[in-house]
Amino acid sequence: MDAGLDPTLTELSLERLRERRSEKWSHYPEDVLPAWVAEMDFPLAPPVERALLEAVRRGDTGYAAPRALGLPEAFTAFAAERFGWEVDPGAVSPAPDVVVAIAALLAEVAEPGDQVVIDPPVYHPFFSVIEELGLEAAEAPLVGGRLDPDAIEARFAEGAVALVLCSPHNPTGDVPGEAELAAVAAAAARHGAWVLADEIHAPLTLPGASHVPFLAVSEAARERGVALCSASKAFNVAGLGCAQIVTASDPAAELVGRLPHGATSCGHLGAIAAVAAYREGGAWLDAVRAVLDHNRALLTELLAERVPEAAYAPPAAGYLAWLDLRALGLGEDPAAAILPRGKLALSPGPSFGRQGAGFARLNFGTSPALVEEAVDRLAAGVAPR
Repeated sequence: MDAGLDPTLTELSLERLRERRSEKWSHYPEDVLPAWVAEMDFPLAPPVERALLEAVRRGDTGYAAPRALGLPEAFTAFAAERFGWEVDPGAVSPAPDVVVAIAALLAEVAEPGDQVVIDPPVYHPFFSVIEELGLEAAEAPLVGGRLDPDAIEARFAEGAVALVLCSPHNPTGDVPGEAELAAVAAAAARHGAWVLADEIHAPLTLPGASHVPFLAVSEAARERGVALCSASKAFNVAGLGCAQIVTASDPAAELVGRLPHGATSCGHLGAIAAVAAYREGGAWLDAVRAVLDHNRALLTELLAERVPEAAYAPPAAGYLAWLDLRALGLGEDPAAAILPRGKLALSPGPSFGRQGAGFARLNFGTSPALVEEAVDRLAAGVAPR
């Protein structure tokens, strides 16, 4: 056992994990180690498990009543404690998940043919949502792994109507600072554009970094921004369907008020889980963050030892490692070459945009032993044949 780490989070049974029926564990054959989809392997936080079991035992599986459950108040207390972010509970609306909310918001602020800014390499569903709505992606790529406010403003000046911001960033794990976010907000205000801030990984900001809520940086951010938050990544309850849409101005509240009912509702069990997580899950979350902090350092050591050609900048948030494998000569999609050779499933870099060619994303939200196995399989997958 790793000293100081919670053994319930570090001593995971691969055999037990393979009993799970989620997409992560059912998509590939059993001889493949899944280190791809953004889903952690840890057991549920005990308060969340208790709340769900109690709900099932009493047959409480009907339609959601998130406000009656106190979801807005639970979220706002969590945001104040974790981020120093003061949120009005009346400005918090439920949603099925963050991507559904982003799609609904874009449908309100954009017309077919309009441009929407994204900052690739970036979370791949952003591309599909924009395409499905008949919109065009206007790219403002990261520079040195960081946001480029000047490029974002240039896209706004060219007519883009919104930015879908990933903060903390997926797949790089970068945590944008206050100055960067304030510059983006000011640019949006100058050009009358919206900023839809996906902050789903915020609770998983790791030691050495601090999450800055977009709506907290300036009046411009509050006027032109909408935040999308959820307990789903931090507490591993994505399958239960509950997110939060947060506003801090009348124009943003009016925008959310125009959304269809399906975009401002959520799953009942998802709301129950989120309330328990926000109210009682803090100690468990801190224990998870300690394991993730350990694992990101372990990954650095193991890669240097066993796959030295792989370049990796440890993320400031989350449990996703953005691996630069271009030096290995495995082509644009190294994950495709590694899968049959190493029996390791990674997320393909090109799915995050053309800037992801030669990269792959590895999920280290698991035990240290399985992180080591993943690196061993990676080494086998890139070995010369």
